[in-house]
Amino acid sequence: MSTLLQAKKETPVQHDILDVIKDRWSPRSFSDQSVSQEQLNKLFEASRWAPSAMNEQPWRFLVAKKGEEAHQKLLDSLMPGNQPWAKNAPVLVASLVKKTYTNSGTPNHAAHHDLGLAIGNMSAQATHDDLAMHQMGGFHKSKIMDSFEIPSDYEPVTVIAIGYHGDPEQLTEDLKARELAPRSRKQLEEIVYYGNFK
Repeated sequence: MSTLLQAKKETPVQHDILDVIKDRWSPRSFSDQSVSQEQLNKLFEASRWAPSAMNEQPWRFLVAKKGEEAHQKLLDSLMPGNQPWAKNAPVLVASLVKKTYTNSGTPNHAAHHDLGLAIGNMSAQATHDDLAMHQMGGFHKSKIMDSFEIPSDYEPVTVIAIGYHGDPEQLTEDLKARELAPRSRKQLEEIVYYGNFK
């Protein structure tokens, strides 16, 4: 666990859970250390074993390493607020879902849920391996669809920055403040209801 993460852990864990769950967080500062292909393979292998409706496994990942044209294309698809820090991530990944079931062609309404499970597995593996992941919803779907000629049956859902933790001092002052802000989570009583939703 990084020293920065130790300092950020403000909300106490209410019950004993796995370290890879409670130590996961989404930094904006990335080092220039590259991520090996073997390390990426482990992350995607972790995603491969996630459960999915009808075992459709609707998730897809478009991987772009820094220095490649694809990395710049994904960076260009991001909203302006994400570009200044995401450019330092050695790997950018567009996560996508296949919107229909392969066998029937009917809409897969669980596809986004299943992608979330797959990325949850990736996040746990990344945390175990001292890697950082930061998912972004702030991007232009149409740019990814056009730039990579994505078929219409697929939908970009997030762009993920992957790399090793970096020094927050490399960030602008406003991003640095967000990077160093205490981590917080709602209490269980705010999110779990028994019997009635109130």
